[in-house]
Amino acid sequence: MRVGDAIESGHPALAGHFPGNPIVPGVLLLARVARAAAQLAPAPLAAIPVAKFHAPLRPGERFEIEFERMDAASIGFRVHRGAILIASGTLRFAAGNAG
Repeated sequence: MRVGDAIESGHPALAGHFPGNPIVPGVLLLARVARAAAQLAPAPLAAIPVAKFHAPLRPGERFEIEFERMDAASIGFRVHRGAILIASGTLRFAAGNAG
């Protein structure tokens, strides 16, 4: 499954992150990933055991989230801006409830 998104430049989490050179905070990007993954696994998110940030994402830039089922309770994710890998990792959902 792929999901497209963007984080607008007026988002309140961007204030001070960083003046003159704004980037989207990793926690905000992970929140978007978790929200999109809920469509695949309606069980509660239990953990994000792996999250790697490879390149910055600027406010307003479109990005795409790609998911891959790993096992019954885990989904891998990759966030891309075009051909550039922004972030990757694993989401773990409540045991036995990952859809």
